Amino acid sequence: MQNKHTQKNCKLSIIIPVYNEEANLLLLYDQLVAVIKRLDISTEMLFINDGSRDASLEKIVQLSKQDERIKYINFSRNFGHQIALTAGFDHVIGERIVVIDADMQDPPSLIYDLYKKMDEGFEVVYAKRKKRLGESRFRLWITGLFYRMLAKISTIQIPLDTGDYRIVSRKIVDLLHQMPEQSKYYRGQIAWLGFRQTYVEFERQERNAGESGYSYINLIKLALNGITGFTDFPLRIVSISGFFVSGVAFIVLFYALITRLISDKIIIEGWASTIVSVLFIGGIQLIGIGIIGEYISRINQNTRTRPLYIIEDSNINHGAAIRK
Repeated sequence: MQNKHTQKNCKLSIIIPVYNEEANLLLLYDQLVAVIKRLDISTEMLFINDGSRDASLEKIVQLSKQDERIKYINFSRNFGHQIALTAGFDHVIGERIVVIDADMQDPPSLIYDLYKKMDEGFEVVYAKRKKRLGESRFRLWITGLFYRMLAKISTIQIPLDTGDYRIVSRKIVDLLHQMPEQSKYYRGQIAWLGFRQTYVEFERQERNAGESGYSYINLIKLALNGITGFTDFPLRIVSISGFFVSGVAFIVLFYALITRLISDKIIIEGWASTIVSVLFIGGIQLIGIGIIGEYISRINQNTRTRPLYIIEDSNINHGAAIRK
């Protein structure tokens, strides 16, 4: 049993979002304890139960009764991974903060290297993947394509081949509190802040047990948050497409008029060309409306006054129960 810590002497906070990870929690805890012992600093472990349907909460509560360093927050429902991170940032008290998932793909032992690297004067040290084991080629290809595309079109440099696994300073967390957007994308937000940032490389392992909570639909939502939050490039594409379609229509009209004047015969005729033209222009319009709609949806979300999350239960006696 550990002594209680205060905000003044807590050197490290570890945020662990949890969604249906009951099979991994004991192993994760053992490895976190090992790395904390190696660091030999006062530490808290904050588990965020994001609406798990298995026995994850029961295991976390049991662990918290055995170890006072363990804190937990239980959401009233599933609010999503990025919102779970928000709750973690809102309630941690350490001077430095680590974010790590509970699926055991990111090795807890790397926390030691991340912490020591920060001693060199960095505000952010993120874990960069050299390899990603246990993932399909299609998933690797589509995620790699997205991150490289975002790096090309974004106004900021978001690190490639990284996730949310990283260590940040208290300064970074305090600045994140000043970024109130509802659609969170912390990889981009932390990169946007600037300061001295670096990385430590590692090989990402296969899941120890269970299934990934990030389906392709969730990945698409995260990608849309990243794109709409950090670049206006899609809107420019809509404008350029509009000019392009208008130019093509003008050229076809000019060709039809010249043909009519020269031969007194309309060469462009038939339903096929009409249908193709209508479908092409209609497709461009629908894509444009969809892109604009994503940005409007983001604005709509940011104007709502709903809390980002609701806490059903917690053993933390500091901080607010809801986050707006």
